[in-house]
Parts: sequence; structure tokens; C-alpha cells
Amino acid sequence: MNGTGKSGAAAREGVEPSPREPAGGRRPPVRMPRAAADDFFAQQPTGTAHLPDPTPLLENLTRCVVEILAGARDLEQVSRWVSDDVYRHLLKRVVLSTRARQATGRNATRPAFTIGSTTVCEPRDGIVEAVVIVRGRARTRAVAFRLEGLDRRWRATAIHVL
Repeated sequence: MNGTGKSGAAAREGVEPSPREPAGGRRPPVRMPRAAADDFFAQQPTGTAHLPDPTPLLENLTRCVVEILAGARDLEQVSRWVSDDVYRHLLKRVVLSTRARQATGRNATRPAFTIGSTTVCEPRDGIVEAVVIVRGRARTRAVAFRLEGLDRRWRATAIHVL
């Protein structure tokens, strides 16, 4: 306080501080309720109109997942495109397939396969469910996906190799 009884910025400007403004001219930090802050900073859903065509991502993720399970690719390479639950699920599958290869004495090799047909459906705006057919030498498999539009990009929230 100076000799006029005014504080901080108000004293320099010659203006009386407002009853809401604390002494010193500083406002207290704005605090959001915890629930509102979690909603604000959480992942935000994105509509299909604001997202790219999911087909190239589905085919690339299929290729990556098959190679990850075969031990020819590192799981970290798809971490930005999958949810935490999917990452943990794939990690368990990688550990199991690594143990199976070690038990039989086989080395990890890049599998030879081709991507077949891709069937895509949209059950709701911003959500895509798809099946990609993978044809290998010994057998044909299906890889099922659920993609959700989060933060303006597709994220895989479910991946199942059948």
C-alpha cells in the first residue's frame, strides 16, 4: 500500500481497486472443477466428416499387426494409432508368440501374405468397424478392427486377429 490507501496497479493508474480485485492487482488463478477439467483435457470425439478415409489406415495397420505378431516388426511402431487397451492386448499376444517361437527354436521372420478384401461399416458417426482379409501361404485370416475418431484422427480401439 502506498500513502493514498490504493494498492499495486490501482495506485499507479490513479484508480481505486474494485472490490473483486485483490490487493496487489493480481487475480487469483481460475480453478476448474475436477470433472470439468477432465472433460476438457480428455480425448475429444471427432465426426467422420472431419477424418480421412479409413481404408489405407486399416490396410497398413493390418500389415503391421500381422508382422508384429510374427516378430518381424516392433510393437512401438503402431503405438500412436492404437488405444492403450489395444496396445496392452497386442503386447500380451507378442509375448505369447515370442515364447512359442523360442520353445520350438524358430526365428522371427517376415511373413509372406497379401491383403485381400476390406469390408467397412459405420455404426455411428466417428466410428468405423472393419474386417480385412489376409491371405498367407498356409491359411487365410481375418483381422477385425474398431476405429474411433479421437482428436481429429483415427485410433484403433479394438483389434482381433481371427
